[in-house]
Amino acid sequence: MNSQQKIYIPQLKDIQEAAKRLQGVIKKTPLEYNPTYSEKYQADIYFKREDQQVVRSYKIRGAYNKIASLPQERLKQGIVCASAGNHAQGVALSCFLLKARGVIYMPTTTPQQKIKRVKTLGKEWVEVVLFGDTFDDANTEALKFTAENNMPFIPPFDDAKVIEGQGTIGMEILEELPETDFIFIPVGGGGLTAGLSTYIKQNSTNIQLIGVEPQGAPAMYKSIKADQIVTLPEIDKFVDGAAVQRVGEFTFPICKKYLDDMLLVPEGRVCTKILELYNNEAIVAEPAGVLSVAALEQYKEHIKGKKVVCIISGGNNDITRTEEIKERSMLYEGLKHYFIVRFPQRPGALKEFVNQILGPTDNIVLFEYAKKINREKGPALVGIELKEKADFEPLLERMKAKNFFGEYVNNKQDLFAYLI
Repeated sequence: MNSQQKIYIPQLKDIQEAAKRLQGVIKKTPLEYNPTYSEKYQADIYFKREDQQVVRSYKIRGAYNKIASLPQERLKQGIVCASAGNHAQGVALSCFLLKARGVIYMPTTTPQQKIKRVKTLGKEWVEVVLFGDTFDDANTEALKFTAENNMPFIPPFDDAKVIEGQGTIGMEILEELPETDFIFIPVGGGGLTAGLSTYIKQNSTNIQLIGVEPQGAPAMYKSIKADQIVTLPEIDKFVDGAAVQRVGEFTFPICKKYLDDMLLVPEGRVCTKILELYNNEAIVAEPAGVLSVAALEQYKEHIKGKKVVCIISGGNNDITRTEEIKERSMLYEGLKHYFIVRFPQRPGALKEFVNQILGPTDNIVLFEYAKKINREKGPALVGIELKEKADFEPLLERMKAKNFFGEYVNNKQDLFAYLI
């Protein structure tokens, strides 16, 4: 079935019904004024803190609304879903609250912390089944199990009731800040954007809605540009809460109709904002959760003097990814560089490199060298951390002038991925 056959626009009454259904289940999350970003962008910046939900993301809204809307006879059969992250947690808590049996398929590569969290939220009502190496593997098996057992399947975003549940965020924003000028929304499959944008635009056409995707997974961006759903052949999965190869059949026409703009944010900038929010604001946000904040720079001239809401969509950040986040951030900011350095095979060459090539604030963070017999020069992989981005060109000039330069690795993706 194509998107033309599946066009669906939720109505205000549907989202209002979802809000009633969610009373006592979800937390009406804070809409926090942020002085730091307000001063930086000369605007009134507010954070909608969906990371403060019990499941640490907005996903509980759609999952619960969908499951609670099922007829009792269907609910008694139990439900099935596939997820490696936030959707699984929303479904698990919903199963516990509604006393419905849930079978949740997750890839075998899912971190134990996430598996444990799902089991903790769902307690005895949830069974976690690990299958395959990827989400697609787990999803395929979940759909097969669903068909064989005639059980309802709970999709993560491409469903009317899921969309209506996510739309309650828009209701809360308008109730608290009706004079909003801009809302920046993280976009993955489009469920959050479709629901929120429906409620906002059917109440106020003056509010500008800006969707934000990671640069490495621009599924909605490319679909809107092409005026049809585009399946991406491959994606960067780092911003896992918003990295999809294909947006929803239900969500696409709604997002296309209501979004005023779509922006792409590099994954490195996402990492910078994760660290910034943690260090400066004590906010633990997942990669998808900072997309809205990371996009503000692109709109800095438009939002001056305006009231702006950024959706912090989730805070399920895996602590084991901290080093990767720091690395990606420093690479993006131009503060960490990797070289293959050709060292003359003579005593004192390393001392010369340290004393005459490195600047006073440059720091070696990686050095891998193996002496080769009967060669004039030996290659070493050297990682250098800079204090300022502007220090890079002088460093490069000194390396070339002293004949130490071999290759710059950062911009050679295949080589970089192999060596670093």
